[in-house]
Amino acid sequence: MNTVPAPSRRQFLKAGALIGGGLVVGFVVPGAKRFAHADPAAAAAVSSGFVPNAFLRIGDDDTVTVLISHSEMGQGVWTGLAMLIAEELDADWSKIKVEHAPAAPAYAHTAFGMQMTGGSTSTWSEFDRYRQAGATARALLVAAAAQRFGVPAEQVRTENGVAIAGDKRARYGELAAEAAKLPAPSAPQTLKEAKDWKIIGKPTKRLDSPEKITGKAKFGMDVQFDGLLTAVVARAPVFGGTVKSFDAAPAKAVPGVRDVLQVPSGVAVIADHYWAAKQGRDALVIDWDLGPNASLDSAKLREEFRKLAATEGDIAAQAGDVKGALAKAAKTVEAEYNVPYLAHAPMEPLNCTVKIEADRCEIWTGTQFQTVDQQVAAKITGLKPDQVQIHTMFLGGGFGRRATPTADFVTEAVHVAKAAGKPVKTVWSREDDVRGGYYRPMYLQRARIGLDAQGVPVAWEHVLVGQSIIAGTPFAGAMIKNGIDATSVEGVADSPYLKEIADYRVDLHSPSTGVPVLWWRSVGHSYNAFVMESLIDELAHAAGKDPVEYRRSLLKQHPRHLAALDLVADKASWGTALPAGRARGVAVHESFGSFIAQVAEVSVEPKPGGGHGIRVHRFVCAIDCGLAVNPDGVRAQMESGINFGLGAALYSQLTFKDGRVQESNYHDYRVLRLDEAPQIEVHIVPSTEKMGGAGEPGTAPVAAAVANAVFALNQQRLRELPLQLPA
Repeated sequence: MNTVPAPSRRQFLKAGALIGGGLVVGFVVPGAKRFAHADPAAAAAVSSGFVPNAFLRIGDDDTVTVLISHSEMGQGVWTGLAMLIAEELDADWSKIKVEHAPAAPAYAHTAFGMQMTGGSTSTWSEFDRYRQAGATARALLVAAAAQRFGVPAEQVRTENGVAIAGDKRARYGELAAEAAKLPAPSAPQTLKEAKDWKIIGKPTKRLDSPEKITGKAKFGMDVQFDGLLTAVVARAPVFGGTVKSFDAAPAKAVPGVRDVLQVPSGVAVIADHYWAAKQGRDALVIDWDLGPNASLDSAKLREEFRKLAATEGDIAAQAGDVKGALAKAAKTVEAEYNVPYLAHAPMEPLNCTVKIEADRCEIWTGTQFQTVDQQVAAKITGLKPDQVQIHTMFLGGGFGRRATPTADFVTEAVHVAKAAGKPVKTVWSREDDVRGGYYRPMYLQRARIGLDAQGVPVAWEHVLVGQSIIAGTPFAGAMIKNGIDATSVEGVADSPYLKEIADYRVDLHSPSTGVPVLWWRSVGHSYNAFVMESLIDELAHAAGKDPVEYRRSLLKQHPRHLAALDLVADKASWGTALPAGRARGVAVHESFGSFIAQVAEVSVEPKPGGGHGIRVHRFVCAIDCGLAVNPDGVRAQMESGINFGLGAALYSQLTFKDGRVQESNYHDYRVLRLDEAPQIEVHIVPSTEKMGGAGEPGTAPVAAAVANAVFALNQQRLRELPLQLPA
């Protein structure tokens, strides 16, 4: 569920230099006194324990507390990153505890140069740093044990949280005080070889699950303390709208309402609790200036996109003479594909608690962008960034929504608390976010593909029309080149299919519409995988070939794609008979450094209100993500990504009319429901290749696999999301 754009690691490095003002590429070892903690108990533990670096501390009770620099929002980093430290530390896994790290430079992303979570980068970006943190701590414990035992350090070995030399043994907790007095090693430690791993690569149960099962886990919405008030904000019903005037009297008449204040984003109603704040907001009388977007209509916008698609845009990729090659093709396939705006719609609505004092600001929230939040809060309050303390809570879903370059919900909450002069938790309802948040952009794509007499593509002309999620953000300088937002065309401009064609051209139009857009799980791949893998299926049909065999022929120079495709075809029993009324569809796609192949098994069933709907019974997935640090975590992320993608494929869409979003909550902005979840099987390709991500790639091919299965079933080609059968 990590979500910010990740077109390449090189672009991450460039963006890091731009945003963070410098990259954190080494292993940071700050002293304990410079180590800020989220609560007094943690600070006390540091003062009395062994803190070899910013990423762990060891108590005299043998507990090893791992500080996680990334946000846990269900993707499993609490476990995966802890495994890296535990492996090199030779820790007793039963003694491992985890906390979210505070917002501090020591925890900056090793590629981005800022503290953040997204882009399916958490594990590969920390693989060396967290192992080095564990190895450094182990070296200090070994040195302390050697002093205690009176032997050379080379004679000390470690195992399961114990230092051993001959018949002498000392637990890590017993050595903590002595190790804390030793100077840190001046050079990086030699890390274990893969053959010696005991934890990395082994299926491991989640460390955050017990806390969530027992209710001990604290999300942003759980924050509560004496004197804390709650606010809700009335925001313009149209993006770009502003307050002309308002009457606060009806809101103030609601029992429990303390104040009504105008803030930059609208009018805040501050109350003793949420219900009073909401009722007060409902009672407000506001005269809005709706601004320039009052006539926004998604149907009309699509027509504008369609007209743009008929013109030349900025060139994202090209080779040869595509016009000439199309003219000579034995057969031509033409198609238009459409995808809608999508909300992130996390289960936990947005919320942020802020307490401002003369010399400090404390923020409690579930965030993916700690550094950005810290910086904007400092600017609003007039404080220095290191005077802003971010308490990262568990995130009840993110999918990119809690990683906005504007820090919108944190910015608003700081403004509210500053205006109120008291600690305030600002809460968004889900309707607030669905109707006034950030969205996955709407896209229209047109393709014209020429085939030779054997059905092999020889010319490919492709036009994409949709908003840039990067334009206007700090990422723009690194990620928009010659008018091309790399995230808009990822999965198309760099497609392996195009690499095998001599003549192709990919054009991009990036119109500005007034709708705020943002990365959404799997970013540009979320729509481009649907288009590309549906098109490949169309070509296979035009060539009269089996979809899997056709892909094999086109991907013969791409072994990682092939390995995933071969594995999924085998595990899904591709080519064997199915019960009457069912069919299979396939898709294969690379994103975020991982290679995913999926097979969907579907049927068409009558809907209660009439007509027919698509039912997905079984979903088989194969992934090559390089090393799988925690195979159980990878499988869980594939299952999550598939179900998330199925909701978008079958139901989800946002529409605009008269400038307003028409959907509001899960009843009309549909996501997948429990009884609709298919049987999912995940198979991991054994791989020693470079590590990729797992949080986002599983979502990308889902819609194409389902659409291709529908075509195999009834010969209806569905080119628009959500997938809907003709009446």
